[in-house]
Amino acid sequence: MLTCAVLGATGYTGIELVKILLRHPGVRITALTTRQKENIPLRKLIPVLPEALDLEVKRWSFSEIRRAAELVFLCLPHTEAMQTAEAFHRAGKIVIDLSADLRLKDWRLYEAWYQVRHTHRGLLKTAVYGLPELFRSKIRKADLIANPGCYPTAAILGIAPLLREGLIEPDSINIDAKSGVSGAGRKLTPATQFCEVDQNFFAYKVGRHQHTPEIEQALSFAAGRKVRVAFVPHLLPIERGILATIYMKLKKGVRAPAIAQAFKKAYSDEPFVRLRPEGEFPALKDVQRTNFCDIGFGVEPKTGRLIVVSVIDNLLKGASGQAVQNMNLRMGFQEEEGLRVW
Repeated sequence: MLTCAVLGATGYTGIELVKILLRHPGVRITALTTRQKENIPLRKLIPVLPEALDLEVKRWSFSEIRRAAELVFLCLPHTEAMQTAEAFHRAGKIVIDLSADLRLKDWRLYEAWYQVRHTHRGLLKTAVYGLPELFRSKIRKADLIANPGCYPTAAILGIAPLLREGLIEPDSINIDAKSGVSGAGRKLTPATQFCEVDQNFFAYKVGRHQHTPEIEQALSFAAGRKVRVAFVPHLLPIERGILATIYMKLKKGVRAPAIAQAFKKAYSDEPFVRLRPEGEFPALKDVQRTNFCDIGFGVEPKTGRLIVVSVIDNLLKGASGQAVQNMNLRMGFQEEEGLRVW
């Protein structure tokens, strides 16, 4: 039985992660932590749990968690997780970090986009980017896993096979992505208050969203050359889900069957990627509260431009579900364990 700790268990991703781990037959939760001073009964956060479950969320102690857990999930804020990740990695623990602190290989990019000094730059070389569909073999051997962001997961999965097969112009990629409000986390900000979000829809961080270099890093790996993208995120007045509409220019002579074949080659054996026939596009309701990424595509007749629609649940495939998928790969569990909805 694998013993696990979840640091930051009171946030949206932390709560979703705990729900999954509780139904995982190969896992026992031995520590749940919060920065709040008072202990919180887990049933207060997840009321549907049975009364017999007496787990509490507590202020964390490094020494206690080091003794209690073999694997540590970090659901801590960006710019705060790197120190904790370094401490547990040095202590010999397997660490899966759900923040952005370990995703970028170049510390200069991290500091430019997150506006904070990276104090543990050596970890960036060690950490494996935890997108199973691209890096499964590395994840199986990794003791430090950087769980991908939600927007990057949707975008990368919709684009990477096309770059790998040389079907699109690498400099033509435009990503128009929309997310539910839970993607912003539980921290209160003016832009995510009910009166601002309800009956509203708007773009934000246009041309400066911190997920841009993460997307470009993975796509550059897939293409074997530097890739730049235009990425514009939007906030939807809904709880959860991401829908990314991606516009790309096909290389000369490329037709729809080659696109379908590239996606099939990449994802036909993937347990959490589902492909639609040409001209059929997924909706958010198809993936909400699941770990699936659904992808559809079509070629616009007038312009010959390729349009891909990729949808995920931002809290699951975009965060906690993918973290468990990475845990399953690393620990030798079935990849779908704890994540099945059938």
